[in-house]
Amino acid sequence: MIEPFTIEISQSALDDLRRRLARTRWPEPEPVGDWSQGVPLRQLQELCAYWADGYDWRATERRLNAIPQFRTEIDGVQIHFLHVRSPRPDATPLVLTHGWPGSFCEFEQAIGPLTDPERHGGDPADAFDVVVPSLPGYAFSGTPSTTAWGIHRIARAWCELMTRLGYDRFVAAGSDWGTSISTSIALQRPDRLLGLHLVPPLAAPDRDAPDLTDAERSALDDLDERTRTGSGYSAMHSTRPQTVGYGLVDSPSGLAGWIGEKLWLWADRSSGGLTRDQMLDDLSIYWFTGTAASSARLYWESIDEVAPWFTSATADTIAVPTGASVFPAEAPRPSRRWAERRFTNIVHWSEPPRGGHFGAWEQPGLFVADVRATARALRRTS
Repeated sequence: MIEPFTIEISQSALDDLRRRLARTRWPEPEPVGDWSQGVPLRQLQELCAYWADGYDWRATERRLNAIPQFRTEIDGVQIHFLHVRSPRPDATPLVLTHGWPGSFCEFEQAIGPLTDPERHGGDPADAFDVVVPSLPGYAFSGTPSTTAWGIHRIARAWCELMTRLGYDRFVAAGSDWGTSISTSIALQRPDRLLGLHLVPPLAAPDRDAPDLTDAERSALDDLDERTRTGSGYSAMHSTRPQTVGYGLVDSPSGLAGWIGEKLWLWADRSSGGLTRDQMLDDLSIYWFTGTAASSARLYWESIDEVAPWFTSATADTIAVPTGASVFPAEAPRPSRRWAERRFTNIVHWSEPPRGGHFGAWEQPGLFVADVRATARALRRTS
Protein backbone atom coordinates (compact mmCIF):
# COMPACT_ATOMS: atom_id res chain seq x y z
CA MET A 1 0.00 0.00 0.00
CA ILE A 2 1.22 3.48 -0.92
CA GLU A 3 -0.10 6.31 1.23
CA PRO A 4 0.25 10.08 0.83
CA PHE A 5 2.55 11.72 3.34
CA THR A 6 2.65 15.26 4.73
CA ILE A 7 5.42 16.72 6.86
CA GLU A 8 3.90 18.02 10.09
CA ILE A 9 6.35 19.09 12.77
CA SER A 10 4.60 20.11 15.97
CA GLN A 11 4.94 23.56 17.49
CA SER A 12 6.19 21.92 20.68
CA ALA A 13 9.09 20.40 18.70
CA LEU A 14 9.97 23.82 17.29
CA ASP A 15 9.83 25.38 20.75
CA ASP A 16 11.99 22.60 22.17
CA LEU A 17 14.60 23.16 19.44
CA ARG A 18 14.84 26.86 20.29
CA ARG A 19 15.13 26.16 24.01
CA ARG A 20 17.90 23.64 23.46
CA LEU A 21 19.80 26.02 21.19
CA ALA A 22 19.51 28.78 23.79
CA ARG A 23 20.86 26.47 26.51
CA THR A 24 23.90 25.29 24.55
CA ARG A 25 27.04 24.99 26.67
CA TRP A 26 29.77 26.05 24.27
CA PRO A 27 33.42 24.99 24.49
CA GLU A 28 36.27 27.47 24.52
CA PRO A 29 37.38 28.84 21.13
CA GLU A 30 39.75 26.75 19.09
CA PRO A 31 43.43 27.74 19.56
CA VAL A 32 44.04 27.80 15.81
CA GLY A 33 42.98 30.29 13.19
CA ASP A 34 41.54 27.83 10.71
CA TRP A 35 39.40 24.68 10.36
CA SER A 36 42.17 22.22 11.27
CA GLN A 37 40.46 21.35 14.58
CA GLY A 38 36.93 21.43 13.20
CA VAL A 39 34.21 24.05 12.86
CA PRO A 40 35.35 27.39 14.31
CA LEU A 41 33.31 28.34 17.37
CA ARG A 42 32.16 31.69 16.03
CA GLN A 43 30.93 30.18 12.77
CA LEU A 44 28.86 27.54 14.53
CA GLN A 45 27.47 30.02 17.05
CA GLU A 46 26.32 32.27 14.21
CA LEU A 47 24.63 29.37 12.43
CA CYS A 48 22.86 28.22 15.59
CA ALA A 49 21.73 31.76 16.42
CA TYR A 50 20.16 32.03 12.98
CA TRP A 51 18.59 28.57 13.38
CA ALA A 52 16.95 29.74 16.61
CA ASP A 53 15.85 33.24 15.63
CA GLY A 54 16.01 33.74 11.86
CA TYR A 55 15.38 30.49 10.04
CA ASP A 56 11.74 29.75 9.13
CA TRP A 57 11.03 26.02 9.30
CA ARG A 58 7.34 26.56 8.56
CA ALA A 59 8.24 28.10 5.20
CA THR A 60 10.44 25.09 4.45
CA GLU A 61 7.66 22.72 5.51
CA ARG A 62 5.15 24.43 3.19
CA ARG A 63 7.62 24.36 0.31
CA LEU A 64 8.44 20.68 0.74
CA ASN A 65 4.79 19.74 1.19
CA ALA A 66 4.06 21.26 -2.22
CA ILE A 67 5.94 18.25 -3.65
CA PRO A 68 3.91 15.01 -3.72
CA GLN A 69 5.21 12.73 -0.95
CA PHE A 70 4.31 9.19 0.01
CA ARG A 71 5.26 6.28 2.25
CA THR A 72 5.11 2.56 1.62
CA GLU A 73 6.38 -0.43 3.58
CA ILE A 74 9.11 -2.44 1.86
CA ASP A 75 10.82 -5.39 3.54
CA GLY A 76 9.43 -4.33 6.91
CA VAL A 77 10.54 -0.68 6.74
CA GLN A 78 8.45 2.36 5.88
CA ILE A 79 10.06 4.16 2.93
CA HIS A 80 9.35 7.86 2.44
CA PHE A 81 9.66 9.18 -1.09
CA LEU A 82 8.85 12.05 -3.41
CA HIS A 83 7.13 11.09 -6.64
CA VAL A 84 6.54 13.71 -9.31
CA ARG A 85 5.16 12.58 -12.63
CA SER A 86 5.90 14.55 -15.75
CA PRO A 87 3.03 15.94 -17.83
CA ARG A 88 4.65 14.02 -20.71
CA PRO A 89 3.27 10.47 -21.04
CA ASP A 90 6.56 9.25 -22.54
CA ALA A 91 8.75 10.55 -19.69
CA THR A 92 11.72 8.46 -18.58
CA PRO A 93 11.47 7.03 -15.04
CA LEU A 94 14.32 8.29 -12.84
CA VAL A 95 15.15 7.39 -9.24
CA LEU A 96 17.45 9.86 -7.45
CA THR A 97 19.24 8.72 -4.29
CA HIS A 98 20.91 10.96 -1.72
CA GLY A 99 23.59 10.13 0.83
CA TRP A 100 24.97 11.37 4.16
CA PRO A 101 24.85 14.07 5.41
CA GLY A 102 22.25 14.98 2.82
CA SER A 103 18.60 14.13 2.43
CA PHE A 104 15.86 14.10 -0.17
CA CYS A 105 15.91 17.91 -0.21
CA GLU A 106 19.21 17.80 -2.14
CA PHE A 107 17.19 17.26 -5.32
CA GLU A 108 14.38 19.74 -4.64
CA GLN A 109 15.46 22.37 -7.17
CA ALA A 110 16.15 19.78 -9.87
CA ILE A 111 12.68 18.20 -9.81
CA GLY A 112 10.84 20.90 -11.77
CA PRO A 113 13.31 21.11 -14.68
CA LEU A 114 13.56 17.31 -14.82
CA THR A 115 9.82 16.62 -14.83
CA ASP A 116 8.68 19.56 -16.95
CA PRO A 117 11.61 20.72 -19.10
CA GLU A 118 9.39 22.69 -21.48
CA ARG A 119 8.20 24.92 -18.64
CA HIS A 120 11.83 25.54 -17.67
CA GLY A 121 13.10 26.39 -21.15
CA GLY A 122 14.19 22.88 -22.12
CA ASP A 123 13.35 20.22 -24.68
CA PRO A 124 10.10 18.33 -23.90
CA ALA A 125 11.83 15.11 -24.99
CA ASP A 126 14.06 15.38 -21.89
CA ALA A 127 11.19 14.77 -19.44
CA PHE A 128 11.44 12.41 -16.47
CA ASP A 129 9.10 10.94 -13.90
CA VAL A 130 11.14 11.57 -10.75
CA VAL A 131 11.24 9.40 -7.63
CA VAL A 132 13.36 10.54 -4.65
CA PRO A 133 13.36 8.05 -1.75
CA SER A 134 14.71 8.76 1.71
CA LEU A 135 17.21 6.09 2.73
CA PRO A 136 16.11 3.73 5.53
CA GLY A 137 16.94 5.41 8.81
CA TYR A 138 16.97 8.86 7.20
CA ALA A 139 14.42 11.68 7.26
CA PHE A 140 10.84 10.39 7.20
CA SER A 141 11.64 6.81 6.28
CA GLY A 142 11.41 4.24 9.04
CA THR A 143 14.39 2.97 10.98
CA PRO A 144 15.31 -0.69 10.45
CA SER A 145 15.00 -2.73 13.64
CA THR A 146 17.48 -5.34 12.41
CA THR A 147 20.94 -5.29 10.85
CA ALA A 148 21.82 -6.17 7.23
CA TRP A 149 20.29 -3.01 5.79
CA GLY A 150 23.29 -2.14 3.64
CA ILE A 151 23.52 -0.77 0.12
CA HIS A 152 22.53 -4.01 -1.61
CA ARG A 153 19.33 -4.45 0.39
CA ILE A 154 18.45 -0.82 -0.21
CA ALA A 155 19.07 -1.33 -3.93
CA ARG A 156 16.60 -4.23 -3.91
CA ALA A 157 14.10 -2.08 -2.02
CA TRP A 158 14.41 0.63 -4.69
CA CYS A 159 13.68 -1.94 -7.40
CA GLU A 160 10.56 -2.99 -5.49
CA LEU A 161 9.53 0.66 -5.05
CA MET A 162 9.83 1.31 -8.78
CA THR A 163 7.80 -1.83 -9.50
CA ARG A 164 5.02 -0.60 -7.20
CA LEU A 165 5.01 2.72 -9.01
CA GLY A 166 4.57 0.95 -12.35
CA TYR A 167 8.08 1.35 -13.72
CA ASP A 168 9.65 -1.78 -15.17
CA ARG A 169 12.88 -0.09 -16.29
CA PHE A 170 14.36 3.18 -15.15
CA VAL A 171 17.47 5.35 -14.84
CA ALA A 172 19.18 5.31 -11.43
CA ALA A 173 21.17 8.36 -10.36
CA GLY A 174 22.70 9.57 -7.14
CA SER A 175 25.60 10.92 -5.14
CA ASP A 176 27.44 9.79 -2.01
CA TRP A 177 25.60 6.65 -0.81
CA GLY A 178 23.30 7.19 -3.77
CA THR A 179 26.19 6.42 -6.11
CA SER A 180 26.86 3.13 -4.32
CA ILE A 181 23.19 2.14 -4.22
CA SER A 182 22.68 2.95 -7.90
CA THR A 183 25.81 0.94 -8.71
CA SER A 184 24.44 -1.94 -6.64
CA ILE A 185 21.26 -1.97 -8.72
CA ALA A 186 23.47 -2.30 -11.80
CA LEU A 187 25.33 -5.20 -10.19
CA GLN A 188 22.22 -7.05 -9.00
CA ARG A 189 19.52 -6.14 -11.51
CA PRO A 190 21.02 -4.69 -14.68
CA ASP A 191 17.86 -5.80 -16.50
CA ARG A 192 15.89 -3.14 -14.59
CA LEU A 193 18.09 -0.26 -15.69
CA LEU A 194 17.96 1.92 -18.75
CA GLY A 195 21.16 3.47 -17.47
CA LEU A 196 23.06 5.07 -14.60
CA HIS A 197 24.07 8.64 -13.83
CA LEU A 198 26.67 8.78 -11.06
CA VAL A 199 27.94 11.83 -9.21
CA PRO A 200 30.72 10.74 -9.34
CA PRO A 201 31.29 7.10 -10.34
CA LEU A 202 33.25 5.25 -7.68
CA ALA A 203 36.31 3.88 -9.42
CA ALA A 204 39.75 3.15 -8.02
CA PRO A 205 42.66 5.31 -9.20
CA ASP A 206 45.59 3.84 -11.07
CA ARG A 207 48.24 5.19 -8.71
CA ASP A 208 51.10 3.40 -10.44
CA ALA A 209 50.41 4.69 -13.94
CA PRO A 210 53.59 6.28 -15.33
CA ASP A 211 51.68 8.98 -17.19
CA LEU A 212 49.44 10.52 -14.52
CA THR A 213 48.00 13.82 -15.67
CA ASP A 214 48.12 16.96 -13.55
CA ALA A 215 44.38 16.58 -12.90
CA GLU A 216 44.86 12.99 -11.76
CA ARG A 217 47.72 13.94 -9.43
CA SER A 218 45.60 16.73 -7.97
CA ALA A 219 42.68 14.33 -7.46
CA LEU A 220 44.95 11.86 -5.66
CA ASP A 221 46.41 14.59 -3.45
CA ASP A 222 42.93 15.81 -2.51
CA LEU A 223 41.71 12.27 -1.78
CA ASP A 224 44.74 11.55 0.39
CA GLU A 225 44.30 14.82 2.28
CA ARG A 226 40.58 14.11 2.81
CA THR A 227 41.43 10.64 4.09
CA ARG A 228 44.13 11.98 6.43
CA THR A 229 42.29 14.93 7.93
CA GLY A 230 38.60 14.51 7.18
CA SER A 231 37.62 10.87 7.62
CA GLY A 232 37.21 10.71 11.40
CA TYR A 233 33.42 10.92 11.09
CA SER A 234 33.44 7.79 8.90
CA ALA A 235 35.52 5.86 11.41
CA MET A 236 33.05 6.75 14.13
CA HIS A 237 29.97 5.99 12.02
CA SER A 238 31.36 2.66 10.87
CA THR A 239 32.36 1.46 14.34
CA ARG A 240 30.21 3.30 16.92
CA PRO A 241 27.09 4.76 15.26
CA GLN A 242 25.03 4.32 18.42
CA THR A 243 27.58 6.14 20.55
CA VAL A 244 27.68 9.03 18.07
CA GLY A 245 23.91 9.24 18.12
CA TYR A 246 23.48 9.99 21.82
CA GLY A 247 24.99 13.43 21.66
CA LEU A 248 23.67 14.33 18.21
CA VAL A 249 20.05 13.37 18.91
CA ASP A 250 20.12 15.34 22.18
CA SER A 251 21.99 18.51 21.15
CA PRO A 252 21.04 20.56 18.08
CA SER A 253 24.27 22.56 18.29
CA GLY A 254 26.21 19.29 18.42
CA LEU A 255 24.31 18.06 15.38
CA ALA A 256 25.00 21.35 13.60
CA GLY A 257 28.72 20.96 14.27
CA TRP A 258 28.88 17.31 13.16
CA ILE A 259 26.84 17.69 9.98
CA GLY A 260 27.38 21.38 9.34
CA GLU A 261 31.14 20.87 9.06
CA LYS A 262 30.59 18.60 6.05
CA LEU A 263 27.99 20.89 4.49
CA TRP A 264 30.54 23.72 4.67
CA LEU A 265 33.73 21.88 3.77
CA TRP A 266 32.47 19.47 1.11
CA ALA A 267 30.68 22.12 -0.93
CA ASP A 268 32.43 24.30 -3.50
CA ARG A 269 32.85 27.40 -1.37
CA SER A 270 34.60 29.23 -4.21
CA SER A 271 31.25 29.18 -6.02
CA GLY A 272 29.11 30.03 -3.02
CA GLY A 273 28.63 26.58 -1.50
CA LEU A 274 25.32 26.03 0.25
CA THR A 275 23.26 28.83 1.77
CA ARG A 276 22.48 28.95 5.48
CA ASP A 277 18.87 28.10 4.73
CA GLN A 278 19.86 25.08 2.66
CA MET A 279 22.05 23.81 5.47
CA LEU A 280 19.32 24.37 8.03
CA ASP A 281 16.70 22.65 5.89
CA ASP A 282 18.89 19.57 6.06
CA LEU A 283 19.87 19.96 9.71
CA SER A 284 16.24 20.48 10.70
CA ILE A 285 15.20 17.27 8.96
CA TYR A 286 17.87 15.33 10.85
CA TRP A 287 16.92 17.04 14.11
CA PHE A 288 13.15 16.70 13.97
CA THR A 289 13.31 13.07 12.84
CA GLY A 290 15.99 12.13 15.40
CA THR A 291 17.95 10.17 12.79
CA ALA A 292 21.57 10.93 13.66
CA ALA A 293 22.28 7.39 14.90
CA SER A 294 20.11 5.52 12.40
CA SER A 295 21.59 7.38 9.43
CA ALA A 296 25.14 6.69 10.63
CA ARG A 297 24.46 2.94 10.72
CA LEU A 298 24.72 2.70 6.95
CA TYR A 299 28.47 3.19 7.41
CA TRP A 300 28.54 0.31 9.92
CA GLU A 301 26.75 -1.80 7.33
CA SER A 302 28.53 -0.91 4.10
CA ILE A 303 31.61 1.32 4.29
CA ASP A 304 34.06 -1.60 4.45
CA GLU A 305 32.74 -2.80 1.10
CA VAL A 306 32.40 0.59 -0.57
CA ALA A 307 35.70 2.22 0.49
CA PRO A 308 37.81 0.00 -1.82
CA TRP A 309 35.59 1.05 -4.73
CA PHE A 310 37.35 4.43 -4.80
CA THR A 311 40.68 3.62 -3.13
CA SER A 312 41.86 0.28 -4.53
CA ALA A 313 41.06 -2.13 -7.33
CA THR A 314 37.70 -3.89 -7.60
CA ALA A 315 37.05 -7.09 -9.51
CA ASP A 316 33.55 -6.28 -10.73
CA THR A 317 32.78 -4.44 -13.95
CA ILE A 318 29.52 -2.77 -14.91
CA ALA A 319 28.25 -2.83 -18.47
CA VAL A 320 25.08 -0.80 -17.87
CA PRO A 321 25.27 2.44 -19.91
CA THR A 322 26.62 5.08 -17.55
CA GLY A 323 26.76 8.85 -17.41
CA ALA A 324 28.91 10.72 -14.92
CA SER A 325 29.33 14.15 -13.36
CA VAL A 326 32.64 14.84 -11.63
CA PHE A 327 32.36 18.20 -9.90
CA PRO A 328 35.61 20.13 -9.35
CA ALA A 329 35.46 20.38 -5.53
CA GLU A 330 34.56 16.71 -5.06
CA ALA A 331 36.76 14.04 -3.50
CA PRO A 332 37.09 11.40 -4.85
CA ARG A 333 37.41 12.81 -8.34
CA PRO A 334 38.09 9.93 -10.76
CA SER A 335 39.40 10.54 -14.23
CA ARG A 336 37.49 9.04 -17.12
CA ARG A 337 40.16 6.44 -17.81
CA TRP A 338 40.05 5.30 -14.18
CA ALA A 339 36.26 5.05 -14.36
CA GLU A 340 36.36 3.11 -17.63
CA ARG A 341 38.22 0.27 -15.94
CA ARG A 342 35.08 -0.45 -13.91
CA PHE A 343 32.26 1.14 -15.93
CA THR A 344 32.79 -0.31 -19.38
CA ASN A 345 30.02 1.56 -21.21
CA ILE A 346 30.33 5.27 -20.39
CA VAL A 347 27.94 7.17 -22.65
CA HIS A 348 28.35 10.65 -21.14
CA TRP A 349 31.19 12.18 -19.15
CA SER A 350 31.08 15.66 -17.65
CA GLU A 351 33.41 17.74 -15.50
CA PRO A 352 31.26 20.78 -14.64
CA PRO A 353 33.00 24.09 -13.93
CA ARG A 354 31.47 24.59 -10.47
CA GLY A 355 30.21 22.47 -7.60
CA GLY A 356 31.34 20.10 -4.91
CA HIS A 357 30.10 17.00 -3.13
CA PHE A 358 26.47 18.16 -3.23
CA GLY A 359 26.36 18.79 -6.96
CA ALA A 360 22.59 18.60 -7.49
CA TRP A 361 22.00 20.81 -4.44
CA GLU A 362 24.73 23.36 -5.12
CA GLN A 363 24.38 23.54 -8.90
CA PRO A 364 20.98 22.11 -9.87
CA GLY A 365 21.17 23.56 -13.38
CA LEU A 366 24.46 21.82 -14.15
CA PHE A 367 23.21 18.58 -12.61
CA VAL A 368 20.00 18.67 -14.66
CA ALA A 369 21.94 19.36 -17.85
CA ASP A 370 24.13 16.33 -17.23
CA VAL A 371 21.24 13.99 -16.43
CA ARG A 372 19.51 15.15 -19.61
CA ALA A 373 22.69 14.56 -21.61
CA THR A 374 22.97 11.03 -20.24
CA ALA A 375 19.34 10.31 -21.13
CA ARG A 376 19.86 11.60 -24.67
CA ALA A 377 22.87 9.33 -25.05
CA LEU A 378 20.80 6.41 -23.78
CA ARG A 379 18.10 7.13 -26.36
CA ARG A 380 20.67 7.28 -29.15
CA THR A 381 22.17 3.92 -28.20
CA SER A 382 18.96 2.04 -27.38
